[in-house]
Amino acid sequence: MCSAHPPAAYRPTDAAEAEETATPTGGRRAATDESGRSRRLEYPPAPEPLPVPVADNHTHLNFRDGLVEVGVKEALDAAAGVGVDRAVQVGCDLPSSRFTVQALDADSRLLGAVALHPNDAPRYAARGELEAAYAEIEQLAAHPRVRAIGETGLDYFRSKGDALAIQHDSFRWHIDLAKRLGKTLQIHDRDAHEDVVRLLSEEGAPETVVFHCFSGDEDLARTCNEHGWFMSFAGTMTFKNADSLRRALAIAEPDRILVETDSPYLTPHPYRGRPNASYMVPYTVRSMAEVLGADLAELCSRLSANTEQAYGSWD
Repeated sequence: MCSAHPPAAYRPTDAAEAEETATPTGGRRAATDESGRSRRLEYPPAPEPLPVPVADNHTHLNFRDGLVEVGVKEALDAAAGVGVDRAVQVGCDLPSSRFTVQALDADSRLLGAVALHPNDAPRYAARGELEAAYAEIEQLAAHPRVRAIGETGLDYFRSKGDALAIQHDSFRWHIDLAKRLGKTLQIHDRDAHEDVVRLLSEEGAPETVVFHCFSGDEDLARTCNEHGWFMSFAGTMTFKNADSLRRALAIAEPDRILVETDSPYLTPHPYRGRPNASYMVPYTVRSMAEVLGADLAELCSRLSANTEQAYGSWD
């Protein structure tokens, strides 16, 4: 059950305003999908509010999408209106990590994560800027409301060849940073499950590890259960072809599951491909409840408690 419209902040008032606000201040998601097909750029309708508030533990408020540009406060207000009262803003390069720290100072409903994404680390290395980038990430990570080092990890889908060795070195550096600073490690793992687990084992994992946008199967879920690592489920688990994700969720330890949007990406079914935002979390939570056969309010309470265990209090 949902409303007929997106929250007010996500509605263009007319064509002229949509054109004027289409250029973002930060990064922008492409208007085509990975197959080159044009995407619908209207934000989906707002879902029915959740009975107990939860947190979106992975969003990119600096990345823009759709027909309007929505500020941090407006995005968080819209999310709060449907029971998503907190979020973790995630940096993946220097500009977005700087944005993250600025956003933390502006709104107490946010915690943050900063890092160099595995696909970005090779780009800094190619420009001879990797060591300087590491130094700035470490400086930004000292902010008291930056609670995680991430997103970091491995991505074998977009990066190939020599870039993979740089990814491995970068992941090892971020693991060490998380341990030195006592921060949660937030992992990006795309088509690289075995090597992610291997490097965590070789380096020694930090006390708290989150597999952002969990993309593994039951085997990886069992590994996470064994090590006490958190599994964060995004809109991908609602996709029609995501049976393996749903099976993984079904066997995940209840105190190890989280929910996220990865917005503006990974919009849940039935709005796949359209712009995503934190106000869309309830669609994923309700799908999780169906898979788990769980009472919705009890699941929300569990997700909220798990998120604070992973990142600490927002107070």
